[in-house]
Amino acid sequence: MTSRGAAGATGATGADRGGPVGAGRPTYPVRTRRLLLRPFTFADHAALHSWQGRADVNRYLYSEARTSEETAESLVKKVTLKWPEQEGDALSLAIEKDGEVIGEAVLKYLSEHHRQGEVGYILHPDHHGRGYATEAAAAVLDLAFDHLGLHRVRASCDAFNEPSWRVMERLGMRREAHFRHNEVFKGAWGEEFVYAVLDDEWHRMADSRPGADGG
Repeated sequence: MTSRGAAGATGATGADRGGPVGAGRPTYPVRTRRLLLRPFTFADHAALHSWQGRADVNRYLYSEARTSEETAESLVKKVTLKWPEQEGDALSLAIEKDGEVIGEAVLKYLSEHHRQGEVGYILHPDHHGRGYATEAAAAVLDLAFDHLGLHRVRASCDAFNEPSWRVMERLGMRREAHFRHNEVFKGAWGEEFVYAVLDDEWHRMADSRPGADGG
């Protein structure tokens, strides 16, 4: 299961420019009901390559199946960034289930001034259909709004990747766009769904979010 989110300061204070005013970097690991989210380490290479090296996992992504060496290069970037401090930073957190790394959750910092971000997720196919993607993505949305202080978080996926957009809908995100033939994707015309949720919407749903019963 994959989403595409998983690939200027003015000198004023955050309050002056409507910038982030969240709690800042969390204490790791981040724990959910069944999962643990933490920064990647170099010891995670085999786990990371177990999905980055698969063609089926990359089917709806802009990437292709990676070699072991290419996975190692991507791991360096994941290990280095522990928290998104500036625009363009992309935080990747390893998703653990009972001590096994089963996927990754991503938080991209798109705009400081506009307090915009993007959430993404990739789950190893062996762990699909159990609600882990929904559970992990919900934890990342909490980080985005409560710790990074974002106002709006988006997510996108291939329109034909139904399991991915079903996760976005279970999270209570709103479908804001359906782009048809907006790009040539892997040799054919592509289609893309874009979803989003605002901070106040996310907090209002705190007591009514659907349970992680699929995805």
